[in-house]
Amino acid sequence: MKKRNVFLIIFLIVIADQVLKIYVKTHYHPGESHPVLGHWFRLYFIENEGMAYGWKLGGGLGKITLTLFRLAAVIFGVFYLNRIIKRNYHRGYIICVALVFAGALGNLIDSMFYGLIFDNNSFDTSAVATLFPKKGYAGFLHGNVVDMLYLPLVHVDQLPRWIPFFGGKPFSFFNYIFNIADASVSVGVIIILFFRKRFFHLEDKTLSENQAISISE
Repeated sequence: MKKRNVFLIIFLIVIADQVLKIYVKTHYHPGESHPVLGHWFRLYFIENEGMAYGWKLGGGLGKITLTLFRLAAVIFGVFYLNRIIKRNYHRGYIICVALVFAGALGNLIDSMFYGLIFDNNSFDTSAVATLFPKKGYAGFLHGNVVDMLYLPLVHVDQLPRWIPFFGGKPFSFFNYIFNIADASVSVGVIIILFFRKRFFHLEDKTLSENQAISISE
C-alpha cells in the first residue's frame, strides 16, 4: 500500500474530527444538544479531561500523563506505520493502524492546544467558546477533549419491574458521548481483533515467500 494513501486517510480523519470539534465548540454551549437523525443520533456537546468516551485519569498529574502518553503513542505510530508499509503488511491491517493513529492524533491536538486557543471550557456553561482569544482557559498540554456524537440507539422510559436490579428504571443503550477520533480508534482496534488471523497469516506467508526467494538466490 502506498504511503501517500495511508497518510491521506489519516489527514482526512483528523481534518473531519477537528472541523466538527471546532464547530461544536464555537456554536454550542456545554451541555447543549440537537437532534441529527431523530432521537437516536444527536450532537451533544461535552468536554472531558481524560480518555475516550469520557473515561478519566484523575487530577492534573493524570491529565498531563495522559497527554504525554498520547504524544508518545503518536510518535511511535509514525515509525510503526512507516515500518509496516515498507514491509508490505496486509492492506487491511495498515488501514486499521492508520485509523488508530488518526484517532490518537485527533485527541492529542485537543489535549495539547485547546486550552490555549479557546477561552472557556466545560465549567462555563453560559456561552460558547471563542477561538483564538487573548487568553485561553488552560496551559499547554492541559486542554479538554471535545465530544459530541451521541447515539442512544435504544431508549426505554421505564423497564418492566420484574427485571432484577434495573426494573422500573429508565434504560438507554450506548449512553457514551464520543467524537470522530474515538470512533476511528475503536473501529481500527475492533477490525484488527476480528480479522487478526487473516491479517497476520497473510503477513507470515509473505515473509516466508520472501525468505525462500532470498535463499534460492
